[in-house]
Amino acid sequence: MNRNFESGTFATGCNYWASHAGTHMWRNWSPETVSSDLKLLAAKHLNTLRVFPLWPDFQPLEHLYANAESRIIGFGEEPLPGTEAGRAGVNPKMMERFRFLADEAEKNGIRLIVGLITGWMSGQLFAPPAFQERNLLTDPLAIKWQVRFVRYFVRTLKDHPAIAAWDLGNECNCLAPLKDRSEAWNWSNAIASAIRLEDPARPVISGMHSLHLDPAQPWQITDQAELTDILTTHPYPLFTPQCNREPFNTMRNTLHATAESCLYADIGGKPCLPEEVGCLGPMVCSEERAAEYLRSALFSCWAHDLRGLLWWCAFDQDHLTHAPYDWVALERELGVFRSDGSPKPVADVFEQFNRTLAALPFGKLPPRRRDAVCILTAGQKQWEIAFAAFILAKQAGFDLVFHDAEAPLPDAELYLMPSIRLCGPITARRYRELLKKVEQGSRLLVTGGDGMLQPFEQVFGVKTDYRHSEQFLETFTIDGIGHEFSLPSGFRQKLLSTRAEVSGRNRDGDPILSRCACGAGQAWFLNLPLEEILIATDGAFYGRDTQPFYRIYRKFFQESGGERLIAKDHPNIGVTEHRLDADTVIGVLVNYCPEQAVTGFRTAPGWKLDGTLYGDPAEIPGNDAAIVRIRRIS
Repeated sequence: MNRNFESGTFATGCNYWASHAGTHMWRNWSPETVSSDLKLLAAKHLNTLRVFPLWPDFQPLEHLYANAESRIIGFGEEPLPGTEAGRAGVNPKMMERFRFLADEAEKNGIRLIVGLITGWMSGQLFAPPAFQERNLLTDPLAIKWQVRFVRYFVRTLKDHPAIAAWDLGNECNCLAPLKDRSEAWNWSNAIASAIRLEDPARPVISGMHSLHLDPAQPWQITDQAELTDILTTHPYPLFTPQCNREPFNTMRNTLHATAESCLYADIGGKPCLPEEVGCLGPMVCSEERAAEYLRSALFSCWAHDLRGLLWWCAFDQDHLTHAPYDWVALERELGVFRSDGSPKPVADVFEQFNRTLAALPFGKLPPRRRDAVCILTAGQKQWEIAFAAFILAKQAGFDLVFHDAEAPLPDAELYLMPSIRLCGPITARRYRELLKKVEQGSRLLVTGGDGMLQPFEQVFGVKTDYRHSEQFLETFTIDGIGHEFSLPSGFRQKLLSTRAEVSGRNRDGDPILSRCACGAGQAWFLNLPLEEILIATDGAFYGRDTQPFYRIYRKFFQESGGERLIAKDHPNIGVTEHRLDADTVIGVLVNYCPEQAVTGFRTAPGWKLDGTLYGDPAEIPGNDAAIVRIRRIS
């Protein structure tokens, strides 16, 4: 795989359209502007650009009709020439222009990710006239010419040193509606195979957004992982379910790119790149707050072995009057630079972050330690539940790896199965597999919902007296936490303890949190869909009235024998541990909120702080980080 995207490396940059013309850059060509743009970007240490050969500009095919039937496809009234470019339907002038862009990128030390099928951009559909009335993802004629274009483009430019990877295209899951996942698989396989046929050396990047675990959805994480080398997320809080409920640079949003990308990487088993990140303009948040968000997100994505972070986009497009920029204000003020070329605060953040990484005394950052397997089950909104669990674990001081309940379980000391839903959230076969691991010594925490598990009482030591739908406020306390919690619930399940140790009860004295011996291990049960409720609640993770629900996760972690080499107290601080060797660990502490945080930083017995490489681990400014090295005491 290309060296830019190996584990431990991190690409920073943005998505690029020329500053003078946006999507019209190829037809309204200005080499002087392109050269100037790339110099500006390189001066801020941006090292990677995602670029777009707009499909109808590069393959401007049209039908010529006779008696209402297509007679030929050509360039307007001209038949396709017999050249290699002509047989692919490609305009050679556009290829020359793209090569100029690549040459300028190489001069400025910038690598390119090329979004090959750019038929969707900023809310507008772009297709050659010959295919505009066809389904661009299923029509055989459209796919044939897409494959011809991709093969020619890749074959022509595969030796250019500036090109780091080939992207299937920009959000091609927006190109047309599909009936099922087989159609999405067939299109993705056609384009990915065409790339690899011509260039087996460079990685193939997905370019999609909003992939799913739900098998009813056509665009699947696992299918894209099967067919590409690097998965992608486009994690805009404004568009992603349950993200935009708290201020932009607070924990729910600053962890968004990290959590969604980790979900894709864990479920797909492939690296993931947040290749479009941004605030969506000054009506969403100020330039200063956007920069603070970016700082947290950069350190976080780097610490979680995501392969980079690319902002949307390079330059504001507020001066452009053609579609899509005259359609909605949302697409006009999204740049790292303003339209006059002046840098925004996010540009300075990129520069400072890259200088920080360059000054570190080690090379690649090893993958982080992960402490518990989070099993995502049928019937739930997997992204939303996964996101809530990720935030709670981060606040509690440990790290999750996500796992689909349909797949064989990895070995782990700790398992979490959050907010179970419907009659059978997990198959009997997989549940027996999980219980066997618990009986052999693992710890399991299940947070309830209306899901049913069988066996239940034999495992968790509590039984159901009755259950029904009811809107009510559940108030409860948990031993050792010292806080009375309140949560709105739409489902009441009255439990009776038969042999469990109950450490949390509601005001009626009924069990809320319990644990029970299960062979050599333990099974914990929280009688509330904690994650499902919190992720749908405004202010659940940031605000004056925020309740410390993360302490429930921390109680499970600590009382199940979980121990980190680096500990902290403040819930806004996330910690990752990266082992350099048997006696040396790098710790990355990220403040995901705008307030300065006294962290309560400390090391486990037998370890000591051996150097602060960035920041102060004891007190971290808002939306900033600290990087430390700890060593084993000999």
